[in-house]
Amino acid sequence: MPDRQRADARRNYARILAVAEEEVATHGAGASLEQIARVAGMGSATVRRHFPTRRTLLEAVSHQRVESLCARANEFAGEGDSRVALLSWLDDVLAYCVTARGLTAALSYDGAEPGSVHESTCSAMMEKAGDPLLRRAVREGVVAEGVTVADLIALIVGIVLATEHHPDPAARAERLFRLAVAGLSPQPRT
Repeated sequence: MPDRQRADARRNYARILAVAEEEVATHGAGASLEQIARVAGMGSATVRRHFPTRRTLLEAVSHQRVESLCARANEFAGEGDSRVALLSWLDDVLAYCVTARGLTAALSYDGAEPGSVHESTCSAMMEKAGDPLLRRAVREGVVAEGVTVADLIALIVGIVLATEHHPDPAARAERLFRLAVAGLSPQPRT
């Protein structure tokens, strides 16, 4: 939001965002924009002026969480084992996505405008943060070449969406993620 906006526009933005955070936490990515407007005490046109699409609203709601995940990537960059560092960060991403309703929608590329460099600001931030972890793991030969952070985020988004209605979505998502990381081949017995 530009600093040049009038004080009342900045207050409206902050009020809408606070209400949207609560509504998304309760109802997920499908939270009603009209309900957000009602609870915020303003018209839906005002909400849409600040957040022209559902994606822009979800990205704004998720921005602080994504910044935390990016900071965690920086913390893991100093770990000795590059595979452990990458997987630890991805575990955090998975855990956040399972618990932070609406974050998977903010990270997905679905519905993005064709031709944009990064269809999702949140995804772009995550890709930039995770890239050093992934590049190091690839360089050290513990992750296959050609894997991208976008691939890994898409995998997590898919797992979270597939498990969101499971009785224990966190445990199910963790199991599926571990299966994806290990692959389908049996592990050698020692």
